[in-house]
Amino acid sequence: MSVFFDHQVKLPYSGHVTDIQWHKTQGLLAIACISQTNGATVTICEAEGDPLPDAVIRRTRMATTLQWHPIKKVLATGWETGEVIIRSEQEKETFEATRIHKAEITIMHWTSNGMRLLTGDASGLLVMWKSETRGCLHQMPLYQKSVGEALTQIVITPPPVMEAANDLLSLARAAVSGDEKALDMFTWQKGKTDPKLSAAAMGVVEANTFFVASKNGTVYYVGDSDKLIQKFSADGPIKKLLYYDEKALDMFTWQKGKTDPKLSAAAMGVVEANTFFVASKNGTVYYVGDSDKLIQKFSADGPIKKLLYYDEKNILVTITSALMLILHSVSGGGDAKEILKVKMNGKAENVDMNWAGKGVLATCTGERFIRMWDLEQDENYVLDPGNEIMDPSETIICCAFSPGEGILAGGTGSGKIAFWKYCPLQLHSGKKEEPENCWQLQTPASISGPVSDLAFGSSRCLLAVNTIENVFILNEQKPSICCTQGTAAIQTGTMQLSVDIFSSGMHFDLKTDIQVKGVCTTKNALAICDGKQVVVYEVSESSSTFCVAGSFNSASQHMCIYEQNIYTLEPGKIQVRNFQGIVKQLLPLTDAEDVIISMTVCTHFLVVATEMGAVKVFDLSRREAKHHAGPKYLRSSIMEFGGIISAKCNANGSKISVIVSKFNNMPDSNIYIWDTETDTIQFFNFATGRDEADDFVAGADGDAGSTLAEKGKCQSAKDVAGRHPISHFWDWEEPRLFVCEAKVLEIDQKVPSSSASKSLSPILDDAEDVMIISLFCTSDNGILIQDSFSCPVCCESLLALEIPCYFFKKKVDYKKNDSHTLESNFQLFQPQISPASMVLRRLHRDFVGLENADKAARDAMMNFSFYLTMGDMDEAFKAIKVIKSESVWENMAKMCVKTRRLDVARVCLGNMGHARGAKMLREVAKEPELDAQIAVLAINLGLHEDAERLLKNCHRYDILREFYQSHGDWEKALSIAEKYDRIHLRTTCYNYAKHLESQGDYMEAIKYYEKSGTQGFEIPRMLFDDLIAFENYVNKSKDRALQRWWAQFQESTGEMEAAMKYYNTAQDFLSLVRIYCFMNDVDKAVEVCSQTGDRAACYHVARQFENNDQLQEAINFFTRAQAYGNAIRLCKDHGYDDKLLNMALLGKPDDMVEAARYYEVKPGHQDKAVMLYHKAGYFSKALELAFSSKEYSALQMVSESLDDSTDPHLLQRCADFFNENSQFDRAVDLLAAAKRYWDALKICMEQHVPMTEELVEKLTPSKEMEESDAIGRNKILEGIGEVCMAQRQYHLATKKFTQAGNRVKAMKALLKSGDTEKIVFFASVSRQREIYIMAAHYLQTLDWQKDPEIMKNIITFYTKGRAPEPLSGFYDACAQLEIDEFQNYEKALGAMGEAYKCLSRINPEEQNQEDLKLGDLKNRMTLVNRFIKAKSLYSQNSEEAVRQCQALLNEPGYERAVRSGDIFGFLAEHYAKCEKWKMAYNCIEEIRGSHNANLSYYVSPKTIEAVYKALNLPVKDTLKIKNNLESNTNDEFEGEILDEDVIADD
Repeated sequence: MSVFFDHQVKLPYSGHVTDIQWHKTQGLLAIACISQTNGATVTICEAEGDPLPDAVIRRTRMATTLQWHPIKKVLATGWETGEVIIRSEQEKETFEATRIHKAEITIMHWTSNGMRLLTGDASGLLVMWKSETRGCLHQMPLYQKSVGEALTQIVITPPPVMEAANDLLSLARAAVSGDEKALDMFTWQKGKTDPKLSAAAMGVVEANTFFVASKNGTVYYVGDSDKLIQKFSADGPIKKLLYYDEKALDMFTWQKGKTDPKLSAAAMGVVEANTFFVASKNGTVYYVGDSDKLIQKFSADGPIKKLLYYDEKNILVTITSALMLILHSVSGGGDAKEILKVKMNGKAENVDMNWAGKGVLATCTGERFIRMWDLEQDENYVLDPGNEIMDPSETIICCAFSPGEGILAGGTGSGKIAFWKYCPLQLHSGKKEEPENCWQLQTPASISGPVSDLAFGSSRCLLAVNTIENVFILNEQKPSICCTQGTAAIQTGTMQLSVDIFSSGMHFDLKTDIQVKGVCTTKNALAICDGKQVVVYEVSESSSTFCVAGSFNSASQHMCIYEQNIYTLEPGKIQVRNFQGIVKQLLPLTDAEDVIISMTVCTHFLVVATEMGAVKVFDLSRREAKHHAGPKYLRSSIMEFGGIISAKCNANGSKISVIVSKFNNMPDSNIYIWDTETDTIQFFNFATGRDEADDFVAGADGDAGSTLAEKGKCQSAKDVAGRHPISHFWDWEEPRLFVCEAKVLEIDQKVPSSSASKSLSPILDDAEDVMIISLFCTSDNGILIQDSFSCPVCCESLLALEIPCYFFKKKVDYKKNDSHTLESNFQLFQPQISPASMVLRRLHRDFVGLENADKAARDAMMNFSFYLTMGDMDEAFKAIKVIKSESVWENMAKMCVKTRRLDVARVCLGNMGHARGAKMLREVAKEPELDAQIAVLAINLGLHEDAERLLKNCHRYDILREFYQSHGDWEKALSIAEKYDRIHLRTTCYNYAKHLESQGDYMEAIKYYEKSGTQGFEIPRMLFDDLIAFENYVNKSKDRALQRWWAQFQESTGEMEAAMKYYNTAQDFLSLVRIYCFMNDVDKAVEVCSQTGDRAACYHVARQFENNDQLQEAINFFTRAQAYGNAIRLCKDHGYDDKLLNMALLGKPDDMVEAARYYEVKPGHQDKAVMLYHKAGYFSKALELAFSSKEYSALQMVSESLDDSTDPHLLQRCADFFNENSQFDRAVDLLAAAKRYWDALKICMEQHVPMTEELVEKLTPSKEMEESDAIGRNKILEGIGEVCMAQRQYHLATKKFTQAGNRVKAMKALLKSGDTEKIVFFASVSRQREIYIMAAHYLQTLDWQKDPEIMKNIITFYTKGRAPEPLSGFYDACAQLEIDEFQNYEKALGAMGEAYKCLSRINPEEQNQEDLKLGDLKNRMTLVNRFIKAKSLYSQNSEEAVRQCQALLNEPGYERAVRSGDIFGFLAEHYAKCEKWKMAYNCIEEIRGSHNANLSYYVSPKTIEAVYKALNLPVKDTLKIKNNLESNTNDEFEGEILDEDVIADD
């Protein structure tokens, strides 16, 4: 926790301070003062508080406003006289602007890049000035406007947002071009580079190429080959040579280092933000836009105290003097729309408001706390410093916020300053945390004088405090601390130390003469430095005081003391001096230019670590320091090395531990150990909890560990995993032991998931933030975890390890009687030397009981601990043979909790004589989790913290809850029960309520009795002795059980009115009616029943009427109470037959049966009995009674409810009855229910009962019959199918035949349905030859010529059905179709070829029968082929083609293959073409003789007309020719659709 140290600013001229202002980036503070003697002054001071020389502006009247230039060291001041004065520290000049203002300057603001300055005065005049490069203002302003009233507030609005990459690129170009302002915007921050830097920037690859310019303008290039090459020449001498590399933009960082991905253009200095909102004294708000126009936007109710602007959401925040808070949403052009208006609490005369983060307003309104308002989350909360920091009567007057550090400060009128640091909580469980918990209260500060104003400034988080009379600068820094050889010194103030010497038990509060910036100690000496001087103190044993042993001038801030020598680190050297400052020796450094960042001493070894990663060790045991080891360069040995944070040495100088950072300034989770003897480096990874040897072992999660030692090692790794080291210390005597303080890694720094680390991450929900981990380190066994525990809540940080104690820095707000310090291991802390001591000592767990033992006993225990950590039990027990103390054995048993060695624990408990513990170990052996067993052991040994951690690790929340209960930690017990053990939540609440009751806290006990659900019994019992309190609780409670209990209690005491009141409130109408009846007020009871309809109350009233022989009323209320049995009883007993049936129908089945029996024996009422038996579910009884009494109408109704659960004999009787009465459908239903399927089918066939799908399903036997009699079931299914076939229900028949397994019959039924789609599907899924053939036969009956899909299915089915003969016939039909319809002999020949192939596949046994068919088909194919060849030959040799056609006409039987009309038509066309008209005419006549109707089909009409015309013959049948022509055209069109190749499926 950081502390603010104050120092007063020494002003050259005293007076009342009226204003203070920090420069945003330059670390300059402007202070305005006024006094009667010195007048008004404005002084500029450095960050340390020293006034700059000649940087004072003096006037006679007061300075009213101060405003720093956003970039340059230029201060604008406004004065009461209207003057505007500019002070430039860059030019060391003061400029005065033209006197335009005649009234007091009230507002002043620079634009975002400082190019303009806006000023306003008390008369309402607003002036815009243009600034020059030096900072002075132009003589004439850009514009001036007047609003006629005093201006009080001003706020700047941001410009449009630009992408950061474009903005940086423009800025870099401007910087390269020589723009100084652009150059100022960039800064190189060492150690904060991006992970993806150029190789040259990382120091890995050297940049060794150059451009060199000569005086005459010639430019040369020096390359990797070391050659000098001339590249070009400029016109004249070259003034400057720059190189622009866009990739270098990645190496620049914005000064704040925390900019948004989309940087404000104004922030980068490229686009200027020059629009403002200005408020006047009367509450009017104006907008000053880009057009330099002053536009009134809105008016507030009264003067405006503060104007703020929320850039991210473009919201203008206004607060008035009446504490009205108004939010306006600002759009383009400055249009403001009010979105919220609220009244704030507080005193209107003292208001201060500032931003405290993104969208968070911090408001001081004269109260003892700061009100916070989160605009992003729309949440309100307060930050209260508490009574320990502030008196209850004090109020916070002002506040200030540091965005860089996230610190909020609030000052009071008594000089106290409270600090809060914003630390957002890392929530891993998803639970919402209260926002005020993110603000951690820091160490307060106190100064002399009332605080009137606060202001944060400078990158060092300096806080300027105005107390009117003085100005103080508070500097945040970590206090200097050193703890060595039993002497601890902790800085508590700027010039104050708290010193403890544990060897002598002395405590000192040492006040120094210099500011403390560094401290170091030895056993009896102490040295401090301030960067200019070193002062050495020694302890005077005689007077028990510190006395100055020497002082000398030195710029060192790093010091070490060994014996009578002090080692100071000064630029480029380490000087060895005595206490008086005389230099005795200079220690050599490896590199004079390297910077030493760490220098520590352990025993007689000095370790020095440098910025470049070099570590060197010196031996100080001799007269002069000698080189011992090194230098060791860690940069080459550690991956992603960024820099050394600290380096420390063990007791014998053989091991050097080093904590480093990565190159991206992120913490490294490893601690590295350099072995100086072997010159090797080991490491321990706190992210996984394993050392170098185990960190890469796959699956090293301990689940398969064969020994307890291995499992214990894995569990220890899990306990500490997910952290990184922040400090480390070696013991001054034991060289193997060192301790680390480790902190939880940030979420984005967790160790990557791998097989070796998946199980090693800590339980995030409950992980301790800081843990103390002690480790053993040897060359042979690596680094092993010896012990680990969470940092005690009363401690801030670890200071040192000196066996047998750890040394901790106490928290500033720690008090020993605080409840939060009463942790389970608090007894391990040693008594403080003094209540004012800042150091706490905690015993090492292995040395409890040995804190005062001699060195031999300590060494024995240390060896035992070492061997136990290694798992070598034989050597461990050999080491402690000399120890006989029972307390030591108890301590070793506690060690077994850490090492998870139950076997060792049994031995220790035996030596202790701990019978209860030994019994406990036997009992816990049944627990399946090892951690649960060890946790129970830890509980019995008093190690509560360890038990808690173990139970969390193994998720035994049931035991953990009981543990919390038994130790009175009810808050944690309830939390565990609510989150993880909800089955015991009510039990836990009940136990807590019992605890609260025993403590006398009845109100809280009531709350938890209610949560446990036992308030009905426990609260009356608890409050029975305090009836007034109980009655008050009942009146407030809405628990009806309690109200009923109280009513019963009042009734028992005779308070009937009160009882009725509470019965009515509890809605216990039965009890209310009971009391009314007891008081003979039946009318009131009837009224209650009528209003509420409560059944129990109605029943009670009915019994009352029955007792009074008011039977009608009794029956009525029994009915309303739904007590129909009682109503039926009264009707039967008193002959109310007209009401009996209705009562029975409303009642239960038993009531119906009772009434039916009554009607059964009563003549003429058998139909009612049948109906009631039927309603009650007694179907058999109803049927028997209907048959015996011949109530056939009732039989019809009863039969509708019969099913297969009814007696088959009754079903048969009913079926016969319906069959005789020609109700065949009802008879079939009943026979089906009786499983008389054949009888039912017989009736369906004979009486033509329609076979619906529902009836068919009823007639279908169940699956159970299939298992017992599959053949009989299939016969029934076939019978159903036959009946369906007879009734033309082909689909149902198909379904039943299929279920019966007779697919052939199913196919036949389906074929009769004509459903082509289902026929094709059924054939495809059946996969039977007969079915394929049947489907193909069916498809041939369709118009397959016009549907290619049908044709394809025919071929497929014939092929799959292995029916080559029908398939051949189908191909033959296809060939004939091609000839007859399309005259396509080529396709016809192809189809014939496929038919021939099919006939060829016939079995040899049947081949003889098909030889004739094959021969005939082959002959036809030959004739067709001759005709095709003749036609194809015609284009080459027409005469030969004609001769072949004529020969074809002479072939016997040619017409079976080729139509004569096609041949004669071909010849006619040829003769007409050759003008052999007579021969053409003869061919036409041949066609006409045989194909008279289709003449035009064979010969074109044009040819016919030409022939007839050439022979001078009249054209006959012209109309017929035309008609044939049209018909032929249509046929040809259809033929185009069906013109497909016939492809056989081979």
